[in-house]
Amino acid sequence: MIMPKAMHFFSVRTTGVYCRPSCGARPKPENVAFHATREEAERAGFRPCKRCRPERELLSVAVATTSLGLTLVAHSGKGVCAMLFGTSRASLMRDLTERFPGAVFAKEERALEPFVSGADFALDLRGTPFQARVWQALRQIPSGRTASYADIARAIGRPKAVRAVAQACAANPVAVIVPCHRVVRSDGALSGYRWGADRKRALLAREAA
Repeated sequence: MIMPKAMHFFSVRTTGVYCRPSCGARPKPENVAFHATREEAERAGFRPCKRCRPERELLSVAVATTSLGLTLVAHSGKGVCAMLFGTSRASLMRDLTERFPGAVFAKEERALEPFVSGADFALDLRGTPFQARVWQALRQIPSGRTASYADIARAIGRPKAVRAVAQACAANPVAVIVPCHRVVRSDGALSGYRWGADRKRALLAREAA
């Protein structure tokens, strides 16, 4: 079904439901109305379709082989919400499902468009206020430089929260974009990395070149 610009759902007057554009339902055009949001459709008195489940969040997902191995990128309607590394598509999808329980995943290469085009892109980061502060601090570390967990704790005004900073780094959902690989131990050792020490070493070497 061809949707008008900025309209993301359609409702069917004869059934009383609203659907995603990808739904297999084929109602008569005269019974269809279009809606920009789920809330708009529900305010109009329509209920979610049980086939396409439009009330669940939809993420566009693409998996590609990169110089750092198999990489998954997920994009919500607001921006890139995940960039994960893994050894197989199945393991990557398990990781994504754990991070976004209840979401619906659509395999769409357009999730990679921001990276292919090189244009600036929005992020849709999900986390606690503390994690958000840590992730923002990580994005201030220049390429080719590193910081310690203690440095980040001081930067966010929580000098004693070094362990919590390390946990926030491990919870980072967008590898490389939020550069948790640039955080090392106070003695300069690499320490842990959610996606493996070899990837961390490779990223730091690439940025230092």
